[in-house]
Amino acid sequence: MDNLIAVVAAILYSLAIATIVPGLVHQTGIRVKTVFVSAILALAFHAWLLSDLILGYSGQNLSILNVASLISFIISLVMSGAMLKTRLWFLLPVVYSFSALNLIAAAFLPNTYITHLEQDPKLLIHISLALFSYSTLTIGALYALQLAWLDHKLKAKKALAINPNLPPLLMVERQLFNIILIGNVLLTGTLLTGFVFVQDMFAQGKAHKGILSFIAWVVYSVLLWGHYRKGWRGRKVTWFAVAGATLLTLAYFGSRFVREIILN
Repeated sequence: MDNLIAVVAAILYSLAIATIVPGLVHQTGIRVKTVFVSAILALAFHAWLLSDLILGYSGQNLSILNVASLISFIISLVMSGAMLKTRLWFLLPVVYSFSALNLIAAAFLPNTYITHLEQDPKLLIHISLALFSYSTLTIGALYALQLAWLDHKLKAKKALAINPNLPPLLMVERQLFNIILIGNVLLTGTLLTGFVFVQDMFAQGKAHKGILSFIAWVVYSVLLWGHYRKGWRGRKVTWFAVAGATLLTLAYFGSRFVREIILN
């Protein structure tokens, strides 16, 4: 049953992508209602699948593939809601593609990492903050890549202004820093709750998570300081945003990928 749900969700994500891409390529209008309905249905099936994969045990199955699929769901949910107010057409195919791939992997490559968060609500708070901070800052990295692409096209004097599906450069930059600011606040909460609630945070095999997350926090803090105090923009901003997201990816998934996927 889970495999069927995953296939249906992936098809619906693909339908949304197939509706967006022609409008980007041919610079024509995009059927927003079709994209939105397809995305909402895909998210509904995605949520159904996640509830089965994560909650269908005596505990919570937070395997690396399930967590990756959950993060993809959060990102797709946020971006789908934002599409009604902001022109995200350049990013949505990327987001939906990752969601489709992650949910298919979670359904067809089952793995188990059982936890009991109901017995430790403080750990649940820490993990929730970690999930939302990582999702938010990943969206920030996507915005930074979009900003770099738009900046490159404008400097190359490409006729982007006539494409109704692409957002203004300054609007993307403003939204990027708002997203990174929110994400860094959430990351600060993640680190603080980790220090307070997770007793073995720096035990062998776990220390790299805290260290890499802290370095990422420093990277984002320097980026925000550089932008608001020194006026940083352009390529430097992209490098900082992508570097921070890469550090968090290594922190959250690095050792678990080796342990659960490669060595299993």
